[in-house]
Order: sequence, then structure tokens, then C-alpha cells
Amino acid sequence: MANITCIVCPMGCPLVVTKLENGYKVEGNTCKRGEKYGVQELTNPTRVITTTVKLKGSYLNLLPVKTEDSIPKGMMFEIMEELDNIEVIAPIYVGDIIVENILDTGVNIVSTKSV
Repeated sequence: MANITCIVCPMGCPLVVTKLENGYKVEGNTCKRGEKYGVQELTNPTRVITTTVKLKGSYLNLLPVKTEDSIPKGMMFEIMEELDNIEVIAPIYVGDIIVENILDTGVNIVSTKSV
């Protein structure tokens, strides 16, 4: 049994997720998305990373970036270390791929700002 707070929407429902012989039971959710989140959080937790990378050739020193999709939660620190070594040169546009397939996750790192 696990007590977690759903982060799918601003409601922040307190979930109680119990492992059963044939699946999972989720209580406390007010929508179906909460049920899906509760099971995913116990079986394969993922997150979207939002951060910055170094930027040259611009009035800004940092470029905001994010993962295009969710990545395994356990890889967050490895990915952040990898992004700490990345430096891009302006011009950059929203949606430009900054790192393709970061650490073989199948997920790209993309720009969230045009500079």
C-alpha cells in the first residue's frame, strides 16, 4: 500500500494505491486520470524535466529546455548531469531539438524559447 498525491491536475487528490493479486486498487481519486497516475507511479514512475542549458551568442546566458515526453524518474539526475555539459549557440527557436534521444531514452530535449 502506498499513499501518494496525484499531480495530474491542480486538485492534488490524496491517493491510496494497493497492490492486489491481479492488479492495483486506487482510492481517493476524483477522476480516471488519477487512477492511471496512481498505478503508473508505483509501476513505472516518469517525469518531464524542465531546466536550462548554456547559451552563447545571445543576450541570455541560459536557454530554457524540456524533455519532449516523460522519462524514467530514476534517470533524472543522469540526464541533468548530461545537460550540464551542453552548450548551444543562438539563434534557437521554440521546438528546436537540442539533444536527440538523450541517454538512449527515445526522448528529445527541446527548446522552450526562441532567442
